[in-house]
Amino acid sequence: MNRVVHPIEEESYRRLRARLDTSHFPPLTRAVVERVVHSAADLDYATDLVMDEGELAKAHTALHAGAPVVVDVEMVAAGITRRETVCRLRDAKAGPGLTRSAHAIRLAYEQVGPGALWVIGNAPTALEELLTLDVDPVLVIGLPVGFVGAVESKAALRGSGLPAVSNVSEKGGSAVASAALNALLYHPTSPSEETT
Repeated sequence: MNRVVHPIEEESYRRLRARLDTSHFPPLTRAVVERVVHSAADLDYATDLVMDEGELAKAHTALHAGAPVVVDVEMVAAGITRRETVCRLRDAKAGPGLTRSAHAIRLAYEQVGPGALWVIGNAPTALEELLTLDVDPVLVIGLPVGFVGAVESKAALRGSGLPAVSNVSEKGGSAVASAALNALLYHPTSPSEETT
């Protein structure tokens, strides 16, 4: 992917790396940690995020091969500027025991089937619903935010055995979820490519 990095972003990464040593992380993990930290200006994400390099490598390959990307809300989609995404929240309806966000996940799965990358940055109920379906994802970026259900839904994701990026705390949100996906999207697919 040809991407021109703005001088402000270059300087931001320089300052980030001056304050946080990420050199011990493997390449894709480092890319995700740095982009999430950069998006939130929160160095604590370096110890809060949970991911596996091998799972990230498979997701990176699938993403660059054109695997679908599903998001829970338009704010996550807005942060992913170089890739089409699927968001079915506008079509979803809440019902007894079902939030609108959860219904949107059902609708999206009906549309894309297995093999997608799922990016959940807003609603814990969206992540909870995803875990009840047989989605067979390439990767689930589960970073919903909040004091009710966020920690529990992310713990359930980690316990599910699905390939995932999550974090331990209540923190999260649309910006950090899209940043995690962008890290994989912007990371070079060959050694000759350069990225921030």
